Amino acid sequence: MTAASSAPARPAVVCADDYGLAPGVSDAIAELIGAGRLSATSCMTTMADWRRAAAPLRELVRRAPADVGLHLTLTDQAPLSRASGLAIDGRLPPLGRLLPRALAHALPAAALIDELRAQLDAFEDAWGAPPDYVDGHQHVHVLPGVREAVVAELLRRYPVGRVWVRDCVEPPVRCLRRGESTAKAMFISALGAGLRRQLHAAGIPANDGFSGLHDFSTVRPFGDKMRRFLAALGPRPLLHVHPGRVDAALLGCDALTTPREAELAYLASDEFADDLATAGVRPARFAEFAGNRASRR
Repeated sequence: MTAASSAPARPAVVCADDYGLAPGVSDAIAELIGAGRLSATSCMTTMADWRRAAAPLRELVRRAPADVGLHLTLTDQAPLSRASGLAIDGRLPPLGRLLPRALAHALPAAALIDELRAQLDAFEDAWGAPPDYVDGHQHVHVLPGVREAVVAELLRRYPVGRVWVRDCVEPPVRCLRRGESTAKAMFISALGAGLRRQLHAAGIPANDGFSGLHDFSTVRPFGDKMRRFLAALGPRPLLHVHPGRVDAALLGCDALTTPREAELAYLASDEFADDLATAGVRPARFAEFAGNRASRR
């Protein structure tokens, strides 16, 4: 046994996005949590499957602990509030419309707060407790206007430190070292810098290290990409993934389909377990990071 392999494995939050999007996605994520392959999942409370899937997830994490958070959704789906000035004909805008408005600081602040509160209410109504953390579908929580709403609402709603937030900032050297969707990673990191400053000023805890961005192409095996992610992690890292099974509900609500099955197959495999061991990493809840102030359930 080498010195590297005999050293204690370091914790990393391995988080599956989109719980509640469709039964095929929710059930696949639950299986991976039960198998110890994931340590967190982000929930879309705007979606019909959230109400069905919340109760079994709550039972699951009692025996297989994992962080469960809100995946703030501001694109493509129906809103839970009126979202006046944000929604178009009863649907949240595509990212291609939301992003330029955010960069121009032209998003309606009242609508953002109303929708964030409605999605947090829907989480708490089904879950019976606050989320462990908040992040954003398509990383919308880092956008100008949205990030201010997130920080203000968390400070209004919860004791400081009760809920942590996903930080998407990555140093350019790690983005370049991975070589996976480098331009996208650097753009999201640049946007995330504003959120990071606000989180630090407010005392809201966050991860330090963000990976998992890729082009969702299945030309290269997902395991090849994962090994690049694992080779360049930050000091308190979060690695996000998108596993799932394609079903009729998913086909009817989201464009990301078959790549989810490739991620699921890899994450459930011995190959992933071996890759984690080789990298000296283990899935862990955020509370395992030294010095954080997040409460355990």
